[in-house]
Amino acid sequence: MDIAILVVLILVNGLFAMSEVALLTARRSRLVAMANNGDKLAAAAAGIAADPTHFLSTVQIGITAIGLLNGIFGEALLAPPFARWMQSFGLEQKLSAVIATVLVVAAVTYLSIVVGELVPKRLGQINAERVAKLVAWPMRVLAAIAAPFVRLLTASTNAILSPLLRLLRVRHAEGGGEPLSPEEIRTLVLESSRFMPKKHVSMLLNLFDIQQITVQDVMVPRSRIEALRLDDELETIARQLTTSFHRHIPVYRGRSGGEDGGEEIAGVLQLRRALALLASGSLDRAALESLLDQPYYVPASTPVIAQLQYFQENRERIALVVDEYGELMGLAALEDIIEEIIGKFTTSLPSATQALAWNAEGVATADGGMPVREVNRALGLDLPTDGPKTLNGLILEHLQDIPEADVSVRIAGVPMEIVHAQGRSVKTVRLFRPREALPAGPEPVP
Repeated sequence: MDIAILVVLILVNGLFAMSEVALLTARRSRLVAMANNGDKLAAAAAGIAADPTHFLSTVQIGITAIGLLNGIFGEALLAPPFARWMQSFGLEQKLSAVIATVLVVAAVTYLSIVVGELVPKRLGQINAERVAKLVAWPMRVLAAIAAPFVRLLTASTNAILSPLLRLLRVRHAEGGGEPLSPEEIRTLVLESSRFMPKKHVSMLLNLFDIQQITVQDVMVPRSRIEALRLDDELETIARQLTTSFHRHIPVYRGRSGGEDGGEEIAGVLQLRRALALLASGSLDRAALESLLDQPYYVPASTPVIAQLQYFQENRERIALVVDEYGELMGLAALEDIIEEIIGKFTTSLPSATQALAWNAEGVATADGGMPVREVNRALGLDLPTDGPKTLNGLILEHLQDIPEADVSVRIAGVPMEIVHAQGRSVKTVRLFRPREALPAGPEPVP
């Protein structure tokens, strides 16, 4: 009977220890979410977690009381019989009493630490939310019973804690902790990835990455912009209108005598309007020019988030990207920004190139004008993205020279071979898969 009483006390102590760890480590956001879905136990647990000082006072009262009872029962009930048992072997009374007390206290302490503290706390930590729900109502009942003592301990704790926090210049956050930083939220998303579809995880992570992206990172470079030229033959213009896959097309005025030549942007043409004009048989340069909208220019350093907000508020779909000198660099479309969040559309424009991917030999061939971000995403690489935006620019910066074909370089641990170079740029690059290459992203690059 005496041993049974001690076992019960140790188990009750374990219940307090498990409750303490579970309610302190349980994610309050998850408890609140379960409570919003009608889980009353989760609501009770969330309420307790919101006031940790009150709850800890209740737990401390219970643990202290049980510790005292363990000492009283352990020494009073177990030490005398053990001492008499040793006296039966001829040990004198005083010595046997001391040895019995020491051994009983050591045994009770050991069991209290292992069974009453360590094991329950580990159980509470492993499944914090579930345990917190199970112990919430018992803890609330105990808190109500010990209310006077709890209020005294809570008031005393707060009276000491408040000036101490001010002295240490520690800001006390509501809800028991500091708000989560973006990096911590990102870590939570990664830790929870097994509970969500891979596509959803990718979208959430893209939302964090997009904070550091500018329109220059997502734009179509000037050399790859599909544009109309008012000075072309009408037959050429009509053929281009009927074969274009874009909704909006920049329109140039003047002939290009080089990269910058004498061209200027006349405006932006909505393809739907032009096709209606073509169908009516009244296509001419003057009519075409009358359909042009004023071009909208943005600096290359504009954050993508700010640009997306502008597109939403002004119902724009494309912007012409210019550098600090006002020279045209490329074109950024609403679809380009959306693709940065949800991934490449499966209904992308037809492409003369296949999706970028490693072949069986660990080799991939990429266009020199491909954005570095797309190369990283498609091949699972970690090429630097804080400098040049294209593969061509990255190689030129690394070599500090205009390379010729068959030149090999290694950038960020990735071996590359220049297959074709023309003029002042690298046209085709062959990449070799490094051993430490990351798993390729979920979205292939068209």
